Amino acid sequence: MELWDVYDMYRNKTNRTTIRGTELQSADYHLVVHVCIFNSNGEMLIQQRQPFKEGWSNMWDITVGGSAVAGDSSQTAAQRELYEEIGLKLDFENIRPHLTMHFDRGFDDIYIIEKDVDLHTLSLQYEEVQAVKWASKEDILSMIRSGEFITYHESLIELLFDLRKKRGSTKRLAK
Repeated sequence: MELWDVYDMYRNKTNRTTIRGTELQSADYHLVVHVCIFNSNGEMLIQQRQPFKEGWSNMWDITVGGSAVAGDSSQTAAQRELYEEIGLKLDFENIRPHLTMHFDRGFDDIYIIEKDVDLHTLSLQYEEVQAVKWASKEDILSMIRSGEFITYHESLIELLFDLRKKRGSTKRLAK
């Protein structure tokens, strides 16, 4: 049984929890995190979900993602999910999400990390992940169009690739 902290619409914890799979009340929200790892070639590490995984089975997805459990901060959830799903240890203590997206029932913090990772050193969580590989933006967009990749908005994938070396919505002009 997985417990989630319940948040209000302003992202304040309500001091209540809910059991994963239980429908949230109308003014309740929960926290989700995603981590996108990019290598020095500008490719994103993507994972293929297990065929027996509920929701999006056999489909490719961004590096890792999942719900924060009760007591998690965004950073501890990102660190835990990264280690659980692909066996990669990173310290998120001083890392902020690059962006937060709001969805119907919660908040999704998205972290963008640049790190060259040897895929052979990863330990894939059997219950979640069947394969990993590096993919270019064009590869991922093509996989979305062919139905192999989770149906993210293509503009989100483009934004993730655009933000991998910078933060914010504008770029500085050279003086």
